[in-house]
Amino acid sequence: MTLPLPFAGLKVIDCASFIAGPAAATVLADFGADVIKIEPPGAGDPYRSFSAMPGQPISPHNHGWLMDGRSRRSLALDLKTEAGRNVLHRMAAQADVFITNYPQPVRRRLGLAFEDLEPHNPRLIYAALSAYGETGPEAEKTGFDATAYWARSGLMDVVRADFEAAPARSTPGMGDHPTAMALYGAIVTALYTRERSGRGGFVASSLLANGLWANAYMVQARLCGATIPPRPKRAQAPNALANMYCCADGRWFLLVMLSEERQWPALTAAIGQPGLADDPRFASNATRRANATALMAILDDAFAAHPLADWRTRLDAAGLTFGLVGTVDEVVVDEQARAAGMLIPLEGTPESAGLSTIDSPIHIAGLTKTPARAAPRVGQIRARFWRRRGSPPMKSTPCCPRASSPSPLDRATPDTHAFELNNGASGLHSAPARSTATLQVLHIKVRFVDPSILAPMGFLPRRPIMAIELAHAIPFELDLPCQPRMPPAR
Repeated sequence: MTLPLPFAGLKVIDCASFIAGPAAATVLADFGADVIKIEPPGAGDPYRSFSAMPGQPISPHNHGWLMDGRSRRSLALDLKTEAGRNVLHRMAAQADVFITNYPQPVRRRLGLAFEDLEPHNPRLIYAALSAYGETGPEAEKTGFDATAYWARSGLMDVVRADFEAAPARSTPGMGDHPTAMALYGAIVTALYTRERSGRGGFVASSLLANGLWANAYMVQARLCGATIPPRPKRAQAPNALANMYCCADGRWFLLVMLSEERQWPALTAAIGQPGLADDPRFASNATRRANATALMAILDDAFAAHPLADWRTRLDAAGLTFGLVGTVDEVVVDEQARAAGMLIPLEGTPESAGLSTIDSPIHIAGLTKTPARAAPRVGQIRARFWRRRGSPPMKSTPCCPRASSPSPLDRATPDTHAFELNNGASGLHSAPARSTATLQVLHIKVRFVDPSILAPMGFLPRRPIMAIELAHAIPFELDLPCQPRMPPAR
C-alpha cells in the first residue's frame, strides 16, 4: 500500500537564502509541500552565483543551486518596497510555514519578524535560522556554516590532522545540510503541536547550535571537567586498531575495531599473520595499547602489500568494520548509494535530463516522495495567492519593478489582478462584476488573447484575458469581469 504524502497541500514560503534554510524547505517539498521561494528580482538568491566563484567545482550546470533550490517555484519580490512586502504579507496570511534566515535587524526593518506576520495568520509556523541563536550578545551577528557551525563550535580545531597541522577547513554546505535537518525537525514538531493546539508559533535553530550538537562528545567532556588532548600524529596514535592505513595502490581506509578481544584473531588471519594472535606484545587490549607503535608498523607493512580492492574483500569476509576513504568521483557511481535511493533522478527541464541529485536522508516505508524537480529560474511565477476554500478572491499588488514593457494585462489594471491556485483550480480574478466558466484544457501554454474570443460564448470581457492550457485535462474556473452579451446572429 502506498501512503499519501504527509505534507500534500501544505503551503510553505521559503524566504531564505543560500543553503540551510532553503534545504529545510526542500525536505518539506520531498514529502508533498507546495514551496514558493521568495527572491530579489534580477539576480535572485545570491547562492545562484556561488558555484561560479573561484575555487568551486567547474560544471556546465549550476550544481549547488540544482541541489538546494529544487522542487519549488520562484517568485521575485522587492521586499524593500511596500508593494513587495504587501504581497508577502498576503501570502503569509494563507501559508502554513514561513522560513527565513534574514538577520533580526533585517526582519524588523522589512516588517517580516514573527510579530509582524503572526497577527495575520495565528496558525503560521514561523521558522527562523540564525548564525548564533535568537538571543544573546551576538544574536544579530551574521555568519555562514564555515564560520559558525565549523569554526566557532570547535570542530575546526579538533578535527585537524594533528596538533601541528593548521585548523581543518570545511567544504561548502558541510554544516548547512545538517542544520537544515534540525530546522526541518523543528517545523515538523511545530506542525504536530498545531494539530493539538490549533495555533502556529515561532521555531528556531542556528548554525552554532548544530555545530555544538555535532561536536557534543568533546564539548560534553569539557563540561564534565575533562582536558581535551591534542590530536596526535598518525604514527603516534594510541590505538593501532582504530587508525588509517594506506594500501599498495595509494588508497586509504579507516580501521575501527571496538570489540578487540573477539575481532583481533580475525584480523591477524585476514592479514595472513595468525601467529600475531599469540604474540605476548599483542595478547590483550592493554598490551596492544602499550605496543601500539610496533603493531602499527606491522599493519602498515601488511596493508601496503595489496591494493584496496583486495583488502575490501578480505576484511569484509572477516566481518571487520572499516571504511574506505572514498572520493567524490566514486560517490556519484556508488552502487550502494544508488541501490538505497540516496542518489535520485532530477526531473523537470531539458537541461536537467540525465542528471541526478542527492535525496533527503529520511525514508518512510510505504511512502513515495515527490520526484525531485529542477530548480526554478528567478521569478518563474507571478504573484499567486493561496486561497482557503470558501474565501473571497484576493487582489494582487505589483511585486517588483519590471525591466521589460508591461503586458496588456499589466497596462489594464495591475492592481486588481491575481493569478490564483486553489485546490487544483486556476482563476484570473478582477473587479466585482464577474462570470465563471468551467473549462477543460490540454497542454501547457500561457498567452494573452483578444477579448472578443469569448464573444460567441456570451461574454465580452473589458480587458485582455490570459489563456491557460495544462498538460492534463483538468477542469478549472475562468473568473472574469465581463458584460453579458448575446451571441451574434448567424
